[in-house]
Amino acid sequence: FAQMFFILLTGSNEACILAAMAYDRYAAICKPLHYVQIMIKACCRWLVGGAWTTGFSFALINTFPALKLDFCGPDFIRDFSCEIPSVLALSCTDTLSNWIVFLITGSTVAISSLSLILFSYIHIISTILKLNSTEAKRKTFSTCSAHLTVVILYYSFGCFRNMRPSSASSIIVDELFSVQYSISTPMLNPLISSLKNREVKETIKKLMGYKP
Repeated sequence: FAQMFFILLTGSNEACILAAMAYDRYAAICKPLHYVQIMIKACCRWLVGGAWTTGFSFALINTFPALKLDFCGPDFIRDFSCEIPSVLALSCTDTLSNWIVFLITGSTVAISSLSLILFSYIHIISTILKLNSTEAKRKTFSTCSAHLTVVILYYSFGCFRNMRPSSASSIIVDELFSVQYSISTPMLNPLISSLKNREVKETIKKLMGYKP
């Protein structure tokens, strides 16, 4: 249950942080002259604090009801970790209410964060298309490419893992997709973001022996 709590906490927190990062890109590209006034320290604290508060509430709401469940059947979890779908599947009591709470709260967090991301990128793309220079368009969009890559990886694998029908369930597929969105994507996040740094690019090229 402790493991399930922290998985729910960090997973929902990451979704909120990705939304906050999208808002940061929106402010930088769509309102560049006001960026310093918008993204002040107080705003950043509110964004990060809101992300952790949301994650903590989401984890508590879903973990405490699961403590009341009875487990009297098989004890083999079809996953690498104690995620809530895997834990609920082992209970010998009715878990309908748990599933309803999980789907409602999970959908609320996912839809809210994804809506902010979509809102930000709709305005970002609209702003980029208004630029006259092709080079300016490329450079501006490249500042969002790393974040957009992480968002696509996180949401695509997360949605497939938790929202596919049970008929499509497979132990190997469950494990692979669980590792992908809960471990691989968060680990790749700083690496993908670092690839936008010129010094990091040059260092990688030197390590690979690249010569222009």
